[in-house]
Amino acid sequence: MSTITLVTGGAASGKTRWAINYFATCDNVLYIHTDKQLSEDIRRRIEYNNSKNDVMWDIMDDVHDPCELIKDHKFFIFDGLVSYTQQIIAKECDNIAELTYEQQKKIELKVISDVQNMIEAVEKLHGDMVIVTVETGFSVVPTDPSQAMLRKIVGFVNQRIANIAQEVYLSASGIQFRIR
Repeated sequence: MSTITLVTGGAASGKTRWAINYFATCDNVLYIHTDKQLSEDIRRRIEYNNSKNDVMWDIMDDVHDPCELIKDHKFFIFDGLVSYTQQIIAKECDNIAELTYEQQKKIELKVISDVQNMIEAVEKLHGDMVIVTVETGFSVVPTDPSQAMLRKIVGFVNQRIANIAQEVYLSASGIQFRIR
């Protein structure tokens, strides 16, 4: 049986470190990074764990279609949901601050559908996946309209993915608490 795990928390709260440690002793891991470039700190942490545990991971940077990568591995880290959502927003509109309600819902449904497709692909492989996201509910509402809309969309997506995942962890100050 597959396990889909969501880890959420504030910026720099230890989410990615926890996700890496979750699979530290596993071979056949694909680290899917949706932002432009993986930080050197995270890359070094993965390489250190791989060397220490005699395992080898594949790392993919700047991923735009994560579902197409779910095929030859057993374990997956999807890092992260926020930057992937930003990619979808950029494809759908020129100015996020001027999104219509219909566009907002279309983006939310697209991100959720893509994540559901990844989960289904992982489950077909009898694999496990950790999805990393930022918890938007702890921050103040941004005064910048673009940031406020991103926060709103990510908040909705997080809720849906948390309801799909079998396990949900909250990361705070480098400590992870299982909340489901």
